[in-house]
Order: sequence, then structure tokens, then C-alpha cells
Amino acid sequence: MSDIKRIETGPRMSQAVIANGFVFLAGQVGEPGTSVTDQTKAVLAQIDALLAEAGTDKTRIVSAQIWMADMADFAEMNAVWDAWVPQGHTPARATGESALATPDYKVEIIVTAVL
Repeated sequence: MSDIKRIETGPRMSQAVIANGFVFLAGQVGEPGTSVTDQTKAVLAQIDALLAEAGTDKTRIVSAQIWMADMADFAEMNAVWDAWVPQGHTPARATGESALATPDYKVEIIVTAVL
């Protein structure tokens, strides 16, 4: 059985969990009430930081789930995503619409990466 390492562990959840050569990130959100562009940029910066702390990077992301409060903002989020994701290393990805934790959140991204 492999060891499990948790990063930024709180009473409810950890921001990242490393197990069996994978890094599982919790859903990342940006500053509530800011634009989809700003929230997406903040989320992706948080993902970069957590992956670095785990010992990997965005070229090693294998799966991404993106939740949007309103799919009308899909193109705006994708413009930021497309500038960030390394071509040739794009992960499997799904995007859906859902009510997020508060109405001020517009985008939440969950990724899984390998070490």
C-alpha cells in the first residue's frame, strides 16, 4: 500500500492529496464576485502552485473537470484555459454547468495529475 500525503489539510478537506503516483486536487475557485476571466486566471495559478508543491506541473495533468455557474461564460473561460494549457499536454476534460458554493463563484476547476 502506498503512502498518502495531504497538502493544505483543513477540518473539511485537503487542497491536494498524493496517492499511488497521482495528485488529486480539490475544486479550486477564484475571488468571489470577480469576472470569469479573473476567476479562471486565479484558479489556474492556484493549480500551478499546488502541483508544484506536490512535485509536478500542468504538463502532467491527466484529467480536468470544469464547473461553470453559467455556460454562457464558456468562451470567456476557454480563452484563459487555452492560453494556459500546454499544447501537446492537454488533459482529458469535461465542462458542465452547476450551482457553485455561492452565487459569486463563476468557475471551479478540479484536476488530477501524475507525479
